[in-house]
Amino acid sequence: MPVRPTVTDVLRDALLTRHYSTRTVSAYVWWIRQFIRWSGRRHPRHTDRRDVEAFLTHLAVERRVAASTQNQALAALLFLYREVLEQPLADIRPVHATRRTVRPTVLSADEVRAVLGHMDGVPWLVASLLYGTGMRVGEATALRLKDIDFARREILVRAATGAKDRLTMLPDALVLPLTAHIAQVRSAHARWRQQGTAAVELPTRLGRRLPTAGTELLWFWLFPAARAYRVTGDAARPWRRHHVHETVIQRAVTHAARRADAAKRVTCHTFRHSFAAHLLEAGHDIRAVQELLGHAAVSTTMIYTHVLQRGGRGVTSPIDRLGGGGTPPLPDAHQFEGLSQTTPDNQARPRYHEGRRLKSPWDRKLRGS
Repeated sequence: MPVRPTVTDVLRDALLTRHYSTRTVSAYVWWIRQFIRWSGRRHPRHTDRRDVEAFLTHLAVERRVAASTQNQALAALLFLYREVLEQPLADIRPVHATRRTVRPTVLSADEVRAVLGHMDGVPWLVASLLYGTGMRVGEATALRLKDIDFARREILVRAATGAKDRLTMLPDALVLPLTAHIAQVRSAHARWRQQGTAAVELPTRLGRRLPTAGTELLWFWLFPAARAYRVTGDAARPWRRHHVHETVIQRAVTHAARRADAAKRVTCHTFRHSFAAHLLEAGHDIRAVQELLGHAAVSTTMIYTHVLQRGGRGVTSPIDRLGGGGTPPLPDAHQFEGLSQTTPDNQARPRYHEGRRLKSPWDRKLRGS
């Protein structure tokens, strides 16, 4: 007797049929499971608009999730009722989570140099690409050898956010390290191919049209994992190899920031923020930076323009105009006991700059060190 598919199985198939990304599929399935558990494990067909509103209100009021998190849960529920259950919901009016403006963390060139100085090997090369090209960590780890164009100094980022390809720069300072790394990957690929563990997953249905492409060097990962995994249902190539996992790079960045005594919270995405901010700070055109980052709207890129001015909206504090006065006394540590400190949320006025030839901030600030 065939097993009846669950509602999450049907949801997953519907999302994959419409070519949603794997991360979106995982997020939507997770939210539907959360909704089912919250509603007392009732089938979504037996719930209605009021239950959806109550669940979203529960997320905002009791679980105090961010506005973007609540919107993701709403999108998952709307897709379920519209595309899977064919019961579209209308007039959803939950209590919305409070949306606040979050300024991205931007490192100075010295801070970037300090963090990268405590890294080595593949994590150092990936982190350098994040800062030198503005890629996301998932985009960098999923690069293939054919995506690097040394002649044109370009890197092709495939299937990025929104399933769109884009071009970004290849920093001059990373040409030699990448060349040496690719030579090592070529040698490892030849060895793994003899062992039968060099096959990789191909995008979409390319594996059916090109059956041998999965073992070719052209499609091999730029940053392959050290261990292969077994695939069921493929007698021809039972072993495959994935690229290095994102968490490997994330942990290396966290440990490097800790050893560098960084005063800011440093993640892999912080290098992307710093890439955009440093290019704008150097006077490059904001629309060129938008294309490098892959933003659909320039308004998303404008969040980085706050680094173009120092202090609150570029205003000089009156205490800085006093001058003289000798050396201020250093405070005693005990006098801060019991005091709470707050930092004002300064906002910057957007400013546009005319840009010339774009160069990676890596080439400008770090190569000469």
